[in-house]
Amino acid sequence: MLVEYYAGHRDELIKFIAARLGSVPDAEDLLHDVFLQLLTTENIISTVTLSGLVYTMIRNRITDRFRRMAIYREYENASKLEHSATFNANGTAIYSPAESRLAMRDITEHIEHGLAGIPENCREIYRMHIYAGMKTGEISRQTGDNYRSVEHRLGKARIYIRTYLSQCV
Repeated sequence: MLVEYYAGHRDELIKFIAARLGSVPDAEDLLHDVFLQLLTTENIISTVTLSGLVYTMIRNRITDRFRRMAIYREYENASKLEHSATFNANGTAIYSPAESRLAMRDITEHIEHGLAGIPENCREIYRMHIYAGMKTGEISRQTGDNYRSVEHRLGKARIYIRTYLSQCV
């Protein structure tokens, strides 16, 4: 059922996504992620609700991507204010955008290396919380897991990442 839907609607879905993201390769990646999630889910999917489910998942992924980009931009701007590369003769700081991006990339890499050491369910919940800015209740609804279970996994992931990052410093 999923394969037939994908084959029949692929071009339409790519156009839908690319119109919002501005890039066909990004649209293809996002679409593949959505269908990979659908293929690996244990929930029952009916042909009646498949189209609505796919479009909802796509919109959620696009929103997640924009939230993540906003977080990166916010960090980059804060980093520019807090860290200086050089100072001019007046003592005014001169910031390097490249250095800010590299610092953000380094932090993200450290977090991702740390996430490799925790179970997949904790890892995905932590990513949804940190990168997508989702709250525990939102994660619970999206994953279909119990609220307390999501809360517990998020707590385990936070403790592990905090410990991992403190060892990196």
